[in-house]
Amino acid sequence: MAFAYLWIFLFLLVAGMPIVFLMLFAPGVSLLLEGKPVFLNLLFQRLFAGIDSFPLMALPFFILAGELMTAGGVTTRIVRFAETLIGHRKAGLGQVSVASSLMLAGGSGSAVADASAMGSVMIPAMRQSGYTNRFSAAVTAASAVIASIIPPSGIFILYAFIMNVSVAGMFAGGIVPGILIGIGLMITIAIMARFKEFPEPLAKASWKEKWQAFVTAFMPLLTPVILIGGIVGGIFTPTEGAAVAAFYALILGLFVTREISLKDLPRLFGKAALNSAVILLLVGAAVAFASLVSLKGTPQLVSAFILSITDDPRILFFLVVAFLLAVGTIMDAGPAILILGPILAPVMVGVGVDPIHFAVVMSITLIMGLITPPMGLVLFVVSSISKERIEKIAWEMLPLFFVEIAILFMLVYIPDLILALPRMFGYVA
Repeated sequence: MAFAYLWIFLFLLVAGMPIVFLMLFAPGVSLLLEGKPVFLNLLFQRLFAGIDSFPLMALPFFILAGELMTAGGVTTRIVRFAETLIGHRKAGLGQVSVASSLMLAGGSGSAVADASAMGSVMIPAMRQSGYTNRFSAAVTAASAVIASIIPPSGIFILYAFIMNVSVAGMFAGGIVPGILIGIGLMITIAIMARFKEFPEPLAKASWKEKWQAFVTAFMPLLTPVILIGGIVGGIFTPTEGAAVAAFYALILGLFVTREISLKDLPRLFGKAALNSAVILLLVGAAVAFASLVSLKGTPQLVSAFILSITDDPRILFFLVVAFLLAVGTIMDAGPAILILGPILAPVMVGVGVDPIHFAVVMSITLIMGLITPPMGLVLFVVSSISKERIEKIAWEMLPLFFVEIAILFMLVYIPDLILALPRMFGYVA
């Protein structure tokens, strides 16, 4: 009976119960079956304690910043600037999609938001230029994950909160991996262009056109500079930085791009509030669930089981990443981190893996699940925009996905790709 909550959790997960209710219902039923209803109060206390957190306030502000930037026309200006730089290359619009995601990543913090914003612009544009629906959707989906890796990343904030790791340290650690994935995707698309028939590229932009596009994109491109520079440089905390990002996005939309009017604000604020409420309730439920996991000694048992297989850190890391890749296919990144972080992180840190190294790798691994069927949310978004079946998009995306997996394992076995910047700024000894 000691681990009844795990069996109840797995059974109801397969049955399709929403994860937020599942993380409260499973431990609640388990406590009743064990004759310990007095501990039910602990669940509710931990639920509210999990939400009542100053660092966690960064999430609603980043969500609001993403809504304001999308509505403010930031996406179209960044895409236009990317087109003037590389649109003339073979498979140029595919390259533009990846480059635009790299530039936009410093503002949205969400792969799903990036897929929605970029997909609504790039998929119709690529289709009109003669690219297939499948390729347009596949490139958009593969590049969207960059938004959840390059800071600000909502997934990183969740991990940092639940595991008490430095948010700024994780942000610094995510910069190089995000750029590597973007470069890897662009190289792969260039190689694919040698073997596949793609439409004629755009005409090469003049220096005047490049300058005009840069001027219109300059203010939006300052967002990651202000945000990342301020947080990593110690000017403000991640929560304060999130508020700065939201305010800056508001100023951009109202007075620079002028694509947001005052009458739009209630709708945008309301949408951000609703999305924030869903995530915060999920976090609170996860904290309550994690309290029972800790109470039952589950992390120690999992640690003993994993270490009974091997105590070689390199093999352990490989097995954990493979497990997380499988988990990502059936569970969203946020809940998976909230549930598995308290179980797996102590094991890996115990065998000598740096906490920020594992934090970034675990987060990126589960972010990959956003583009893997059957539960990949990004795939659902681009499928809805392109009207293409998910399995066809996934098949077209395979070369790009394999490149991302190869880069993921580079991050596992070359820790300095993640730790160099955090070490430079004093977040790693």
